[in-house]
Amino acid sequence: MGADTVQHQVLAGVRAAIIDLDGTMLDTVPDFHVAINAMRAELKLASISAEAISLMIGKGSENLIRTVLALDFDPAGVEQRFDQAMDGYQRHYLAINGQYSTLYPDVEAGLAAMKAAGLRLACVTNKPIAFALPLLKQKNLDRYFEIVYGGDSLARKKPDPLPMLQVCRDFDLAPAKVVAIGDSSNDAQAARAAGCPVLTVPYGYNHGHSIHDTDSDGIVNTLLDAALLIRDTRANLTLPHTLS
Repeated sequence: MGADTVQHQVLAGVRAAIIDLDGTMLDTVPDFHVAINAMRAELKLASISAEAISLMIGKGSENLIRTVLALDFDPAGVEQRFDQAMDGYQRHYLAINGQYSTLYPDVEAGLAAMKAAGLRLACVTNKPIAFALPLLKQKNLDRYFEIVYGGDSLARKKPDPLPMLQVCRDFDLAPAKVVAIGDSSNDAQAARAAGCPVLTVPYGYNHGHSIHDTDSDGIVNTLLDAALLIRDTRANLTLPHTLS
């Protein structure tokens, strides 16, 4: 469903936004590429491409490392090497966290516009919190968020609705008043299950699937477009002549 068709239905009451990190605010594949291949080198495994890695990320570090190892080993071999691989990956990732990642267009402008419109902001990511917080700080994005939850902050991660529902409780808002914005089915599924409206961006990482196949309330080209859409929808619906 296009964003222009849903303004009156789901965005009018929005008072807060939950924003994903990897693939939504930052292109972090280059960081993953460096850290994963450094880990693979320790295990005497060949390097893999950034494109291959982009199809694996988004479901948390444990899933990522098992998927990477599964390129070379059967399930028993994966489990045998998992702890060593995870240790190496985390060590290498923390050493280069943010050095190779870049902001997507209009991310900071979008966050600033959301704040200016009075929205409260949370970042919910499946990235471990020990990676997410320094990354947000390095990119000067941490100042926009009241709440940051990583994939290991709560008992369950996206696509489970728990992180979304926790933010709604933290903000003391009904889910219908908290929009989720992300780049993948993880974000959309979590938001749908929580009862939150959801917008998706057409870039980022969606496990190799088109974002057009994901159930959302609309696709926005940038976070700034999302901010302006929410602002204008709220403003228009305060005028009686705009109501259908």
